[in-house]
Parts: sequence; structure tokens; C-alpha cells
Amino acid sequence: MTMAASRIVVLCILFSFCFCDGFRILAVFPLTSASHGILGDNMVKYLIESGHEVTYITPFLRKVVHPSLHIVDVSENSKLFNENTMNVKLIMDNVVDFQNTDLMTSLLVNIASHTLENSNVQQLIQDPNQKFDVVIGEWMFSELYSVFAAIFECPLIWFSTIEPHYIILNMVDGPTNPAYTNDYQSKHVHPLSFIERGYELWKQISVLINKTYKFYYKEEEVYQRLIAPILKKRGRPVPSYEALRYNASLVLGNTHVALGDAFAMPQNYKHIGGYHIDKITAPLPENLENLLSNAKHGVIYFSMGSNIKSKDMPIELKRGILKVFGNMKQTIIWKFEEVLSDVPENVHILRWAPQQSILAHVNTVLFITHGGLLSLTEAVHFGIPVIVIPVFADQFANALRVERKGYGKKLELSYTMYEDLKIAIKEILCNSKYSKKAKEISLAYHDRPMNPKEELNFWVNHVIRTQGAQHLRSPALELPLYKRLFLDVIAAILVSILILKTIICYIINLFSVKAKHEKEKRA
Repeated sequence: MTMAASRIVVLCILFSFCFCDGFRILAVFPLTSASHGILGDNMVKYLIESGHEVTYITPFLRKVVHPSLHIVDVSENSKLFNENTMNVKLIMDNVVDFQNTDLMTSLLVNIASHTLENSNVQQLIQDPNQKFDVVIGEWMFSELYSVFAAIFECPLIWFSTIEPHYIILNMVDGPTNPAYTNDYQSKHVHPLSFIERGYELWKQISVLINKTYKFYYKEEEVYQRLIAPILKKRGRPVPSYEALRYNASLVLGNTHVALGDAFAMPQNYKHIGGYHIDKITAPLPENLENLLSNAKHGVIYFSMGSNIKSKDMPIELKRGILKVFGNMKQTIIWKFEEVLSDVPENVHILRWAPQQSILAHVNTVLFITHGGLLSLTEAVHFGIPVIVIPVFADQFANALRVERKGYGKKLELSYTMYEDLKIAIKEILCNSKYSKKAKEISLAYHDRPMNPKEELNFWVNHVIRTQGAQHLRSPALELPLYKRLFLDVIAAILVSILILKTIICYIINLFSVKAKHEKEKRA
């Protein structure tokens, strides 16, 4: 079954759900990445299952018809991103640099702009009869989707796909402390050395300044060109784009502290990591079930995710990996996008793999992954140790957290990586501490007051019922930066010290002159 087909199956399940009173929700998930589509699909699925009516802005076309699901097609967004740029060999050879924050931000702002210009989206936002109770917008380094809340006069909920990040947290609270928080693309995690703390401070300041003075005005121009005329036509005041950006009621994070870092969070940031995982794991196809069940020495599952293709690896790396796998007694399942020749008997190639079902199997002993947050969440959910081979974006920080928490190893992607892979596999399989730690973290992940699907629905309902959850809003948003950083107080103290020093110097000088005159008189 292909990934596209699996999405259709997921949404077909909606037909079986009973109808009940619910709210009207606009879900904005316009990115063309398959992993983002999985998150959007599953959120929409559960919201409809909970009785809501959802209008879904998505680039993924579907044949599913359901009275509570309305698709707004933005598949044209796929033209903005050339999948060939995700070629792992190009990344290895430094031809493409996805660690360039400006490049990534520019791409994502461009996608947001084209989403608003899309004719289907324009038809939606220009229809005065359209009403929504809340907007859920995927935040990915652009706040342009906040304009939907202004158009439909309803609360805004941001959905973040990565670990709590200083830019999104700055949208609902204040700046985070770079002494123990890192940039999402960073190759450092807590605890940070002196040099690393200096780097994180510089990185966060430079990114925020660059985003404010380089990309903010691009987004504001789009707002004034596409959205302001609609508000004026309806006789409504046109708020500043700055006000809209900071007007979110809540952030839903595809995270859980068991995987990330435990630092102070604003009241309106809620962890719902794992909501995309099925409550009941789907059974494996019969051939795979037989394969895994008969694996006497365990199963190793290898997948580089939906964006990075194993087929694009350099030929010498693929051959080296196959040689390592072929010398092992374990059964290997490698998600690989094309036919691969000269494959050892214990290695099984799948163009598409039911990842959750494989990880849930009792014989699965190790997961080799690129370190995307969805894959790591699933590994923790099922208590499987991992080897992480990060390629771009947040995967480096995710891999470092895996090592620090003790449930896996991190490898550097290189032409000779297979040598390190052999050592890492042996270390994890021969040392039970990794499996034990994976199960400990899995317990912490599962031990919460309600499952993430229920929490998702609860907080969406809460924001709607309380008309924007203003009681959760941080007071930091009401303060300008100079007040947050006590710059006015510090300035007042410095001025006071300067004035006091001047007065003291004047008095001392006055007494000195008087003493000199008296001395001259006596002389």
C-alpha cells in the first residue's frame, strides 16, 4: 500500500464516525512534505471523529467525500519545491545547504504567500458567508496564516511540528534563555559549553533580527495586498500585521518532554506529540507478519523517512551498508524506493513500509532512522532503541538528545558511514542498557493524564468555549522588549549612579576649593 493510499484509507475511516454537534474549524496545512501531510491528515481525522466540521487547506488531493470534511486544494504549492533538492548525495556533497536559515525561511514565506494567492483559498476568504469558530494554522517560520483569524473573526491556534523553539515561543510569550535552549537547526544541546552558549546567543539574536527586518516586511506586504482589502470591503478595521502575529490563543506542539528538554513553558503551549499514532496498531500484511514472526534473532528496521530517499545515497555507501547488513544474523527491513540488486538473503527491500506496525512487533529490536520527530516519537511510543543518521534541519539536535537520554546512538552521514554503522549496531544489540532506557522513556511518554488525541480535542474546544482563552495569554506580550529586559530600569539605575557620582564629585571639589582658600589665608 502506498503512502497516498494509506492517507485515503485513514480518511475513509471518517465515514464510520457518528455525527454530533461540534464546531466549525479551519485547518491550514499547506506544506507539500509527506510528514507534514501525515500530521495534518491525522489531526483532521480526529477532529471530525470528535464531531467537528473541518475545512482543510492541503496540497494533497483526495477522493474521499464526507459531509464534515471540506478540502481546499493548494496542490500548486508542489511547484514551489523541487524534490530533487532533497537528494541526500547533494546534501552530503554540500551542493544543497538546508542548514541555511535564510534559505529555509525564504522558502517557507514564499509557500505561505502563494497559499494566500491560491484561487481556491481566495474563493474561501472572499466568501462573506464563511464562518469558523477557530483557525488551526501550521506554524513553520511564517506567521502569514494568522490572517485567517482576522478574516473570520475567530481565535487562532498555532500548530508546531518541531521541538519548542524560541521563535514560536516568542509569538506567545517572551524570548527564551539561550543558555539552555538551542536553535532548531543547532548541532548543540544542553548542557552547553561556554563557546556553545555564545554561539546560541548569537544565533538566536541574529535569526530574530533577520526575521524581523528581512522577512517581516515581505509578509506585511502580502497582508496589505491580499487581506487588508477584504477587511475594508467588509467595513472592518484593519489591524496591524504586528498585532495579528502575536494574537494566537494557543500553541499545540507535536512534542513531548520525554523526547525533548524540560524547560519553562508558557501556559498556552500544549504538548500533543504522538497524536498521529493509531490507538490500535494495524496488523501487518500476511507476508510481513510471517517474515517478522520468523525472525529468530530479531528485526532491524531502516528508514530515512518520507523526504530523504535511500535510493539517492552514493553507490559506495549503499553497497557498504548492504555488506554490513549481510554479515548480520538479524532480519533487516530497509525502506528503499527502487529495486536494489545483489541484496543479501537476510535483507528485505520495501518501497513503502507500515512503520508503526513494524515498530510495534515484538521481534523488532532496533530502528535506524534519519531522526525526524515523527519517527523518533514512534520509536519512543513502542520503546525501540534507535540509531540516528541526521541529514538536515532539527534532525541533528534530535539525534544529540537521543544520545544524551541514552536510548540510541548518533552517526555522521558520510561515504564511509557503514563502518560506524556496524559498530553502533553491535553496541546497541549487545548492550541491554539502550533497550532498557528506550522502555523507561516510553513509560514516561505514555504516563500522562490523557492521551494526545484527547488532549488535542480538549484544547481546541477550550479555546473556542472560552472565546480565545485570554486567561492563558502571557503578560509578556503586553510589554515592549525594553520593559521585558528591564532596559528602562537599568538605564534609570545607571543615570542615577551617574548623577550621584556627579553630585559627590561636585561636593568633594567644592570642599577641596574651600580648604585650599583657607590654607592660602593662613599662609
